[in-house]
Amino acid sequence: MLPTRRATRTTPATTTAPTTTVTEAQLQALIDQGVAAALAERDASRSRDGDNSHGSGTGGRRQVPTQRECTYTDFLKCQPINFKGTEGVVGLTQWAEKMESVFLISNCAITNQVKFASCTLQGSALTWWNSHVRAVGQDVAYTMPWTALKRMITDKYCPRGEIKKLESEYWNLKVRSMIGDLQSTIPRVGTHV
Repeated sequence: MLPTRRATRTTPATTTAPTTTVTEAQLQALIDQGVAAALAERDASRSRDGDNSHGSGTGGRRQVPTQRECTYTDFLKCQPINFKGTEGVVGLTQWAEKMESVFLISNCAITNQVKFASCTLQGSALTWWNSHVRAVGQDVAYTMPWTALKRMITDKYCPRGEIKKLESEYWNLKVRSMIGDLQSTIPRVGTHV
């Protein structure tokens, strides 16, 4: 008879890791770091997939149209109005409002707003703008924000005195209109109602 072999189990030696004390602040920092890494990976995955919608459920990628940058031709297609500097407060206000509408409709980049808007200046307004460009340089002139150009052109073509005068005229017209309305509702003496 063959001798029977007896199976023996060997138990691996257990090692104990040295204990490390972690403060609550260190633990929170590790958790925050892990969460930030997970969120960054999720965002990177979404941008690789080109889909920020958590998937459509069909397995295919949903195409999200990208908006192309507005060109000067796109800007002109929205029919901005010109400003000559002779239109007064009302004309300047209309020009500025139309510019803002055209910026929105044409998807005009903020970096192009002053450049494109300044191309609608004519006459004395264009002369004023060109002298400003010469004084500060093209780089500085075209990188200013739209609100700065609006403020500058308003200061030039709508002095505060003229605006006050218009406000006063408007107020007087409104008061006269109200007085006229009141007089038409009050019965006159000696007339039968």
